[in-house]
Amino acid sequence: MKQNTLKPTPGAKKDSKRVGRGRYRGTYSGRGMKGQKARTGGGVRPGFEGGQTPLIRRIPKLKGFKNPNRIEYFPLNLNKLDIFEDGANVDVKALVEKSILKKEMPVKLLGSGELSKKLTITVDSASQSAIKKVEKAGGKVVLPEDKKGKVKAKKEEEKES
Repeated sequence: MKQNTLKPTPGAKKDSKRVGRGRYRGTYSGRGMKGQKARTGGGVRPGFEGGQTPLIRRIPKLKGFKNPNRIEYFPLNLNKLDIFEDGANVDVKALVEKSILKKEMPVKLLGSGELSKKLTITVDSASQSAIKKVEKAGGKVVLPEDKKGKVKAKKEEEKES
């Protein structure tokens, strides 16, 4: 057996159908009768539905935008803080150790539930009701200083001098 004598098995290769060649050979060549789809280069664009308002125009567009600077806070309710001892300092690391948080991330303290222990809670944000309940129980909420406020204060000092 030589390479130059190899041939494909009978029936393995099929010639493509030649349509529209010569007189009476496939009069319409598989294109049907007249119309846009029978013409050379004819056809409709993707999404065309025969004149009916297409789906892409029927569905309303999305409104607004996604703010890239948005901070996603983990909501923390007061009733989850009962696992800490009285007088404890609660911060993000302590929440991760107690498995309230899976990883360190910004936390917002919310006022749902009651707090019976005196705690010092350090969070990134807190609701007014949560702050009142913590202070009523004898604890305090520590929030970070506003960075934007510091920048404005520096600019005002520069203008004065």
